[in-house]
Amino acid sequence: MANMMTVTTDGFKKLEAELSFLVNTKREEVKEAIAVARSFGDLSENSEYDEAKNEQAKVEARIAELEEILKNVTVIDESSISTDVVGLGTKVKIRDVEYGDEEDLSIVGSNEAESLAGKISDLSPLGVALIGKKIGDVVTVEAPSGSYEVEILDISLDK
Repeated sequence: MANMMTVTTDGFKKLEAELSFLVNTKREEVKEAIAVARSFGDLSENSEYDEAKNEQAKVEARIAELEEILKNVTVIDESSISTDVVGLGTKVKIRDVEYGDEEDLSIVGSNEAESLAGKISDLSPLGVALIGKKIGDVVTVEAPSGSYEVEILDISLDK
């Protein structure tokens, strides 16, 4: 799982916060749930115990995943982000060429993507099409639902 991942500073802080929550809070909650379930007696037919052990496995797996990510992550140096071209850490205003709809999007690492919040992954079809392009460029996006064109209207720092 030693894939290099690039994240913004905010993305890095969110990963650290999630890890801290899982290690310092959730792990203890699950431990207590297991203890309570054990007190119910026969573990072979104890669904609460099984559920708590399954939750423990999920929490421990996510902790291991986050530790691996944080070990191999690259945090973008926000002072080096250029607004000459679309890149990770930039905000881009685009216009759908066919329909004229405008949208502001932040380009973020794949683990930070939240399409409903306007944060798209640099690895998404739209992100891939936009990366490296300049204001005024019209790009074709090869999406699973078909291709479409967008024009880049503005590029700014995502603050």
